Amino acid sequence: MTGYGLATADYANAKYSVEIKSLNSKFLELNLKFPKAFSDKEIILRNVCSKDIERGKVSLSINVERSAAEVTGATINTALLAHYYNQLIAVNDELSANSSNLLQTALTFPDVINYKEESVSEDEWNHLYKIFTQAVVSFNKFREDEGSVLKSDLELRIKNILSYFKSVEELEPKRISAIRDKFTQFLDDAVGKVNIDQNRFEQELIYYIDKIDITEEKTRLKSHCDYFLQTLTSKEANGKKLGFISQEIGREINTMGAKANDAQMQQFVVGMKEELEKIKEQLLNVL
Repeated sequence: MTGYGLATADYANAKYSVEIKSLNSKFLELNLKFPKAFSDKEIILRNVCSKDIERGKVSLSINVERSAAEVTGATINTALLAHYYNQLIAVNDELSANSSNLLQTALTFPDVINYKEESVSEDEWNHLYKIFTQAVVSFNKFREDEGSVLKSDLELRIKNILSYFKSVEELEPKRISAIRDKFTQFLDDAVGKVNIDQNRFEQELIYYIDKIDITEEKTRLKSHCDYFLQTLTSKEANGKKLGFISQEIGREINTMGAKANDAQMQQFVVGMKEELEKIKEQLLNVL
């Protein structure tokens, strides 16, 4: 959800610029900075950002640089300032005080400085709004370009998980044979082959193998990975959905690891977990 957009233009002896920056966030956190003259337009700007930006910690800055002829600032009521200043001098002399900042004090008195309320015409607002929408388009284009790179990386990570998954599938039949041989050898050494009840042994072995069977986990993991890739191609904002799917993928991988009972299979499971962690990190950048 990182992004950047900038648009500038000149209008009526002034230069307007709109800059939009964003970082990752689960929700839309919007910080606006703009001249006071446009404060009545804040709700319009927020509504557009909510609709077109959706998520992210967004900073929107609007700047207006006017020419020297257009600049209007505060004015000082010199007569009132002189009146206050003379009174302060009289009081200062009467009290024999030693104050050297009387002028500064007089400037803080009421109505000495008058601030002119700046206003904008409807034409000026329409011009600024056009620049604002250009900045939003530029911002979303930046996100789309970054999204194309993220999409390729996420597809690669899922394919890596499926590659590890294929290795697990190839190893599983050998795992069952290895477990049978291991238990048989253990009982031979412990009680002797002639003392083993083969029927009971087969029953216990089947029960144990059923407990560590990962057929359902394999089916669900493959299904979740396929659904992830399918969702990734959608034109809608599916960052949260992809996050939920990745959680389901993680559950199946963890269960496979818990049932593995095989060092080599555990290595493949660790590989899948590493790829999944990279996916979760990248999903922070997806809408």
